[in-house]
Amino acid sequence: MPRTTRRALGAIAASAAAVLALSACSSSATGESSDGDITLSYAIWDENQKPAMEDIAAAYTEEHPNVTIEIQVTPYKEYFTKLQTAVTGGSAADVFWMNGPNFQLYASNGQLAPLDGVDASDYPQGLVDLYTYDGKLYGAPKDFDTVALWYNKALFDAAGVEYPSAGWTWDDFTAAAAKLTDPATGQYGIAASQYGQENFYNSIAQAGGEVISADGTESGYGSPEALEGIELWTNLIADGSSPTAQQMTDTNPEDFFLSGKVAMFQNGSWAAIAYADNADIGGTVDVAPLPAGPEGNQSVIHGVGNVANAKSPHLDAAQDFAAFASGEQAAKIQAETGTVIPAFNGTQQAWVDALPQYDLQVYIDALDTAVPYPVSKNTSAWTSIESEVLSQVWSGAVTPKDGLKDLAAQMQTALDAEEE
Repeated sequence: MPRTTRRALGAIAASAAAVLALSACSSSATGESSDGDITLSYAIWDENQKPAMEDIAAAYTEEHPNVTIEIQVTPYKEYFTKLQTAVTGGSAADVFWMNGPNFQLYASNGQLAPLDGVDASDYPQGLVDLYTYDGKLYGAPKDFDTVALWYNKALFDAAGVEYPSAGWTWDDFTAAAAKLTDPATGQYGIAASQYGQENFYNSIAQAGGEVISADGTESGYGSPEALEGIELWTNLIADGSSPTAQQMTDTNPEDFFLSGKVAMFQNGSWAAIAYADNADIGGTVDVAPLPAGPEGNQSVIHGVGNVANAKSPHLDAAQDFAAFASGEQAAKIQAETGTVIPAFNGTQQAWVDALPQYDLQVYIDALDTAVPYPVSKNTSAWTSIESEVLSQVWSGAVTPKDGLKDLAAQMQTALDAEEE
């Protein structure tokens, strides 16, 4: 998903906890005429994807002439606040976009309808896991993003360092970062940013650890594997191969890469079209698989899901359209835009082909070992703790060992409160 969307995942609206108290309510979001024609409202948060969603809606109406789809676009920064208010007031859209961090909060309170007609085998398992609650699939995966390693070929060439490739290990990665660092010119090998999905969520999995247990009830930050995954990044800062935490606070970490001051930068699949359109670096960068840790080169997978409002007065149609909007025909429509990777298995090639100058197949190949984005019933309750504690670790104010011990304890307290 676009960076603006991904970045917000760690700071979901503070009012989200209020959803826990939502009571069942009827919806008046759509209208139905006397002759049986109905209008389904479809809420999304990306204006750039609206044309593709309109084409999907038109394709559905062609098969169901009595159904009109009304698309509602709300910017992401306002989306979940507006959704919470709408659900509380009984006016939520019949079908709407959902993300992983918010999903369980809505599913556990009966606000989403199960999508029993969706064949889970049509989608990557990591996304199926992300949108499954209590054994039922409530979100039909629409698109996905995985993570890979972008690199500046000009900087590699100048330093005489071989390009990253499949089979690269953490040792290869850190050694290259050191060789690509030149304090005299202010050039660094890597931007070791405090980013979860792009950086340490992946390395924790690559070390054999987990951020949170599969059932979302146990913190994984107290394990030796989590510590190893975090230290990959903090060691890069300590060794001088990355800008400091303060430098990356003063300047967006990605801007170091965009300006040619950083040779490598891990980023999601959403970055491909943005880099291709960047006149400064578009022709000098490429992408490779993530370097492998002790247990492999796992990438965190995330993606948008289409969900049906359980209180929709047209529930059958809402469930059917949610499934259709994530089906094969809709996926092909999305792929043609080149902006997102469709989640439906076997439809991703058009996205890869859209930017042949880059090895975008690495993002698709990452599906084989991908791990789902870490979530719980109220993800924002512990991601705020995570951000606060890890900022002290990244700055060097607290050692990784002490910081993760503290984080594990605080996070577990927050998770235990969810179960009460």
